Amino acid sequence: MRKTVLIFMVLSVNFSLFTSCGEKDHSDGAHVSGDPDIREMSKEEGNEEDGEDDGNMREIAPKEFVLDMGAGWNLGNAMDTYNSDETAWGNPLTTKAMIDEIAKMGFKTLRLPVTWKFHIGEGPDYLIEANWLDKVEAIANFALENEMYVIINIHHDETWILPTYEKADEVKDELSKVWTQIANRFKTYGDYLIFETLNEPRHKGTPEEWKGGTQEGRDAVNQYHQVSVDAIRATGGNNAKRKIMVSTYAASTASNALNDYLVPNGDKNVIVSVHSYFPYQFCLDGTDSTWGTEADKTALLAELDKIRDKFIVEDNRAVVMGEWGSTFSDNPEDRLVHAEFYARACAERGICPIWWDNGNVDEFGIFNRNTLEWNYPEIAEAIVKETTEVRSKAKTE
Repeated sequence: MRKTVLIFMVLSVNFSLFTSCGEKDHSDGAHVSGDPDIREMSKEEGNEEDGEDDGNMREIAPKEFVLDMGAGWNLGNAMDTYNSDETAWGNPLTTKAMIDEIAKMGFKTLRLPVTWKFHIGEGPDYLIEANWLDKVEAIANFALENEMYVIINIHHDETWILPTYEKADEVKDELSKVWTQIANRFKTYGDYLIFETLNEPRHKGTPEEWKGGTQEGRDAVNQYHQVSVDAIRATGGNNAKRKIMVSTYAASTASNALNDYLVPNGDKNVIVSVHSYFPYQFCLDGTDSTWGTEADKTALLAELDKIRDKFIVEDNRAVVMGEWGSTFSDNPEDRLVHAEFYARACAERGICPIWWDNGNVDEFGIFNRNTLEWNYPEIAEAIVKETTEVRSKAKTE
């Protein structure tokens, strides 16, 4: 997510803190924990010997897989904070009850953004704190128990994942070791668990940051995706054929980012990941609060057609819209029209739309994580309805 919002606190994983903040206690609101019993709750036959497929990997083509992912929701500004303290950005503690409500609304995919840098030890081993992996795994299990897909990624780690030739060898070494540890932790999970190698890999603070990068930057990002996919695949077991999302430079839809995108090893189980807050002034910048004219719709269709034509038609790849949405500008009706149109247009093109929710009702937050109620139920319902209708129709054809 490219908009930095400093008024949030991150999700914490200590339920006692959650209840001490005056939030409701939910009997089914299991908290994120390092408890091995919680970690094992939704592993599907996860007792196979290392290196063996546990039988929960379907023979399903990526495009069919993405169609089955339905509509998605991001647990944003939670485990992806720029801080070792998960409570630093203002969201309440992550509970199973939260994810249950997301699933109850009809969302079939949970994207779980994770920042790892504050929980990685020094080289050469770059060991991830076991407790942090436990927390990530527990949240993933909350979604899997609801028969949702869950996406685990490397999110706000741009400070060390610099796409330059000078840093490339160092970054690739650490990336390989970090992804090896993550992949090994989830090796026995079925294919409802998806990895996303990087979020919006880019060189922060440069003039080309959001313009598709430089040739050097795009080449370095391709190398980083390559070592990440190689590390995941090398762990074997279910990871040998797990679906992996791989983003363009900065997850951008700029033509240079699209054209220089490479699929590591031509891997058939790689899914393209892009983000498009389109149009920018309405969705992200908040300087234009209106949307819905025929010209608006034509422009949005052109944006999505560009993605479809490049990846789905030309490259025969499945695509996930890992982030999209519209920021609050006292314009609920326009946001609803945009969400309906955007979700349906994505689904019609075979793209899974995953709404960016950062927990802030004044920005992208459509779900209240404190009360477990929907701030904008009509937007959530529209996203699910439009996506489900297209998905159901496609499955019967």
